[in-house]
Amino acid sequence: MKVSLFVSCLVDTIAPQIGVATVELLRRAGCTIDFDPRQTCCGQPAFNSGHRAEACRVAQGVLDALGSGEDPIVVPSGSCAAMLLRMPSLFEEGEDHERARSIAARTRELSQFLVQDLKVTDLGARWPGRVTWHDACHTLRELDIHSEPRQLLSEVRELEQVEAIGCDTCCGFGGTFAVKHSEVSLAMADWKIRHIEEAGVTAVVSSDVSCLLQLGGRLKDMGSKVQALHLAEVLNTR
Repeated sequence: MKVSLFVSCLVDTIAPQIGVATVELLRRAGCTIDFDPRQTCCGQPAFNSGHRAEACRVAQGVLDALGSGEDPIVVPSGSCAAMLLRMPSLFEEGEDHERARSIAARTRELSQFLVQDLKVTDLGARWPGRVTWHDACHTLRELDIHSEPRQLLSEVRELEQVEAIGCDTCCGFGGTFAVKHSEVSLAMADWKIRHIEEAGVTAVVSSDVSCLLQLGGRLKDMGSKVQALHLAEVLNTR
């Protein structure tokens, strides 16, 4: 199957290893991948801050890169996938609206695509350790994805999966929320990390780089040995 990859800004600029892992996973699952370098930010930061016109301007690059295709658009980020699903609401009726509708109809978060569309749960991964899954807010609440990443992790050899208390509670990042309300954001992260540590895990795994930056940064600040890893990184291990 041919797929288009929407890599997301944070993967592209901060965590390119996640993009590499995603490409390798999809190829192992039998996909050929198209990546259009014209793709831009999905416009989510501007949209969430109330700057609708700026969100439309930024998202124009996504329309140009992905709006005329027919292949599934795979996104290794629940929050960006959720924004692509919202994209038709940014544009009035017309060509841009139709292109946005096409993108929304074809958008699939990575774990969703693997489990629901390809019917693949075992990718031959091996990761010795104990992990807990963090349900990123957009992935769980907007995309309604809960069991898919857990199914994928359950097939990883030598991996023990546990449910930490509050695994479906926000990590406190929330985009610009972490900047505007930094003290609250850090308190939320610290609450999460306390329960992650109590679960005795080697790593916390999630589907959004933003959550991983929040949790990983705080874990590092605290001197913790717990890693913050993207699902694609774990599934791509051997």
